[in-house]
Amino acid sequence: MLSGIKFIKNISIEYFLSVRVLSIMMLFAITGCHADESLPRRTWNVNGTTREALVYVPDSAKNNPTPIVFAFHGHGGNMERVARVWDYQKLWPQAIVVYMQGLKTPGKLTDPEGNKTGWQKTVGDQNDRDLKFFDAVLASLENEYHVDKNRIYATGHSNGGSFTYLLWQARPKVFAAFAPSAAVKGPLVVNNPGFVPKPAFIIAGQQDPLVKFDWQQKMIDKLIKLNQCGPGKPWDVDKRLTIYPSSANAPVVTFIHPGGHIVPEDAPALIIQFFQRTSKS
Repeated sequence: MLSGIKFIKNISIEYFLSVRVLSIMMLFAITGCHADESLPRRTWNVNGTTREALVYVPDSAKNNPTPIVFAFHGHGGNMERVARVWDYQKLWPQAIVVYMQGLKTPGKLTDPEGNKTGWQKTVGDQNDRDLKFFDAVLASLENEYHVDKNRIYATGHSNGGSFTYLLWQARPKVFAAFAPSAAVKGPLVVNNPGFVPKPAFIIAGQQDPLVKFDWQQKMIDKLIKLNQCGPGKPWDVDKRLTIYPSSANAPVVTFIHPGGHIVPEDAPALIIQFFQRTSKS
């Protein structure tokens, strides 16, 4: 946090120590707050590999039909950070929320050696380890709780957004809607027979230095065509966003922001509002 800050040479030792103590106290306060709200960590054995996720389950899930939101971090990310930042469990406390943890994966745009965590890129990549992980998690939740099979959703950022698209391609019948951020998929995916119309909430940054906005705009254009959408208009939930109504009951909502490779601070709440309005039935 202190990088780029130049300290005045004549600053008093007493002042420096007082600021230092205050900073430590604030850090403890913030850390303690997150620790009190930590989510249960669960593990699954998938083909001999231990996989992890943070899982929030409302008390009502044992008896009432319960939606599920699956969330995927970006390349180099982790489940703890996105659970803390996105906070879907507070935005939709009636839903099961699963923050899944990726494994070391070569990155196409960065990290070609695969030193950081991520998700498989295509069907068959990495022996489908992440599709198998998803299948195992969903099966266990359906076995333990009363899952509403008409209301299962996926969202992710960057490489996690690409995996969200991959789930759309590989498991289209499972999901009610998707919300990828700062992500694209190639024409082989979009033209795949498994890639069928589904409601989608798309986040794209106009200054994205990694996943260029032109790439994302082309992906949005393909999805609008795939989903048989008409002209866009302001979304009634937030007029800054555009909704493209669909004759296939698969509207596309776009959140185009002026920033870079980020999830805007207000995006998680808007994603949840979109999911809450969307069901397979």
